[in-house]
Amino acid sequence: ALLKGYLSKHKVWIELDEHEVSHWLLTRKDVVYSYVIEDPANPDKVTDMISFYNLPSTILGHPDYNHLKAAYSYYNVATTAPLKDLMEDALVFAKENDFDVFNALDLMDNKSFLKDLKFGEGDGRLHY
Repeated sequence: ALLKGYLSKHKVWIELDEHEVSHWLLTRKDVVYSYVIEDPANPDKVTDMISFYNLPSTILGHPDYNHLKAAYSYYNVATTAPLKDLMEDALVFAKENDFDVFNALDLMDNKSFLKDLKFGEGDGRLHY
């Protein structure tokens, strides 16, 4: 209900059923990571969430490094905590799981934290 309510505020959104939410968002090491905040008065009610997925890359021709573990912001919903605070938690969570970088697009509500958390703007080009 939390994710569906948030996504439906946008012009275009995906509707996920409970099975799809479980598949796409429940933490699976080295695939997807999620963090939720529950209502202290009602522990079965999730009030906020962040998620990110792993997109590793191979580094060619470097003497010391051969892979890059990159986190990509996925779905984030803030109703009781500021989104900036949740994203700070996401950065810590990613670091605790050995990610090297954390990426986020400037869509949905992400623009509200990108500058304050010192996300650098990309060049818009993908290199394959």
